[in-house]
Amino acid sequence: MRPSARAPTVGSVTSDCDLAVVGAGIVGLAVAREMAVRHPGLRIRVLERESEVGLHQTSHNSGVIHAGIYYLHGSLKARLCVEGARELYELCERRGVRHERCGKLIVARDGSELPRLDELERRGKANGVPGLRRLRGDELREIEPHCRGVAALHSPATGIVDFAGVARALAREAGERDVVVQTGCRVDGVSQPRGGVALRHTEGEVRARFAVFCAGLWSDRLAVAAGASPDPRIVPFRGAYLQLRPERRHLVRSLIYPVPDPSLPFLGVHLGRHLDGQVSLGPTALLAPARDAYELRRMRARDLAATLAWPGTWRLVVRSWRTGLTEIHHALSRRALARAAATYVPGLRPGDLLPYFAGVRAQSLSRDGRLLDNFVFSESERALHVRNAPSPGATACLAIARAIADRVEVAQP
Repeated sequence: MRPSARAPTVGSVTSDCDLAVVGAGIVGLAVAREMAVRHPGLRIRVLERESEVGLHQTSHNSGVIHAGIYYLHGSLKARLCVEGARELYELCERRGVRHERCGKLIVARDGSELPRLDELERRGKANGVPGLRRLRGDELREIEPHCRGVAALHSPATGIVDFAGVARALAREAGERDVVVQTGCRVDGVSQPRGGVALRHTEGEVRARFAVFCAGLWSDRLAVAAGASPDPRIVPFRGAYLQLRPERRHLVRSLIYPVPDPSLPFLGVHLGRHLDGQVSLGPTALLAPARDAYELRRMRARDLAATLAWPGTWRLVVRSWRTGLTEIHHALSRRALARAAATYVPGLRPGDLLPYFAGVRAQSLSRDGRLLDNFVFSESERALHVRNAPSPGATACLAIARAIADRVEVAQP
């Protein structure tokens, strides 16, 4: 399990406010901070269901600051990722958050992957990714001596960071502007009294003029409770990582990724170095039986029933069953996962791998079975909902917060 960030509990849990932010993950904290910067004196309260901030997706991921290579030019993801990465580095330097611009290779293993690599290069350059360059097979080995491929893209601007540390920094900056961050407040109900929104939580009730829901794995349920559409539905995907034995970490200097399948919003099995010196391999991507299924055997009947009852789930299974079988094989077999990675790092062996950690991705799935690949926001009465903010959501958190703040300002009375 990756490290999490603890936030202070400040103020009364039942007092009214101008703006309530539901969810103290990295996006929710960034929104609260952004609104406090724009509107000094605005009474802002952040409600977090867990005892700590950033406990879920914020601190259970690969820790990569993405540069913006993968995303269609002109898409919200492309714009906010490039802007957000630059601002995130500035925040880390300003607040002393651990990070490193270690760089990344996206490797074409054979000629069949070159057209997709060409497309990634075109997207990256169109998106303004700094320093992106094409490498031949011999050139990529100068950066990663143990890696093999016919060509690669090198992104020196891609980095690694302690996202839990970023969450702590955002909580501190928000607190310095009198934002109240309240943990242990799980929001269970939403209503719209005249002139505002009421949030019923485990410690009482908060009334606000406006609410922003950044609830991640529970975002669809709260959106429906606030009167928004049930489409899309959050379907949790569990991603498990392995780690290299200490004596084998020399196989990877930075980050090594395959060319991804363009039909899926996942980047494939990759190798990555972490700030603590660990080198991870993964993740797998399996439909999870619970929205907090960090342990493989954790199942919650309500979560599983919601996934199985959603028509989009079965349409996805029919469309992508071959990919699903591959992911199951990778999840069950360390040998299979090692074999997949050995296609671009041939020296890797199953015995080099040890268990590491798992995360759960809040993936939005439409009723027609499409895995949504862009950031998605929706609105209900006096509320804005972040319905889909997968990778690079953490990288883009500051830019996402700006985009949300622009819309909240319009919606305020």
